[in-house]
Amino acid sequence: MPINTSRRLTGQVRTADSNRHLGFTLAFVAGAVNAGGFLAIHHYTSHMTGIVSTMADNLVLGTHEAVLAGAAALFAFVAGAASSAMLVLFARRRGMNSQYALPLMIEAVLLLCFGMLGARLANIDGLFFPLTIMLLAFIMGLQNAVISKLSDAEIRTTHVTGILTDIGIELGRRLYGRLQPSDGVRRDMGRGRKLRLLCTLAACFFLGGIAGTIGFHELGYPATVPLALVLLGVASAPVADDLRARWRR
Repeated sequence: MPINTSRRLTGQVRTADSNRHLGFTLAFVAGAVNAGGFLAIHHYTSHMTGIVSTMADNLVLGTHEAVLAGAAALFAFVAGAASSAMLVLFARRRGMNSQYALPLMIEAVLLLCFGMLGARLANIDGLFFPLTIMLLAFIMGLQNAVISKLSDAEIRTTHVTGILTDIGIELGRRLYGRLQPSDGVRRDMGRGRKLRLLCTLAACFFLGGIAGTIGFHELGYPATVPLALVLLGVASAPVADDLRARWRR
């Protein structure tokens, strides 16, 4: 990936275009990890709503081991989001250019570990859950937090429920504005840009799911290696800039 593209996507200076393009990339990665990972570990790892609902079902049914398993995945997701926030704040406090690139660099390393060691990790239990599931849940929390922070919570990439809700809201606004123009509902270009952003995020997640499913079906765990290399390319320039600045000092 060109150095200037990497700096634009994950550097300290943010623009609306760089946020959107990074969001599209991360939505594709999340879709691939979530859908493709299901073939490998038989669990979705970004769908926290479903996990919490499953925990409630299992609690009522008395299957307490499944409740603990869901709690472990939930804990891993929250821990990933917390780690991402801490990394961003740590780098921001020190004026580092890689405040948003660091979490993505760690995500890339963890995806490489999953791709190269996934078969072995699947046989290691974490907190009542195979370590592979906890690892992917941690990665999804890490990614969702960093894109949320850099876009002021405008962009989410690891789940589609919120995206589809916002698409419905935007469509409702546009439809109501056409049916009742006298009610003063604003119809500006900004709403159209937001609708295109949301639709593209959903499409990228869907396309990533297709790619991830094909990759995991054909390659198994190593299918995450190309995804990790994409993230390494995206995050490399700001991290390298900080390393060079530290070396000069």
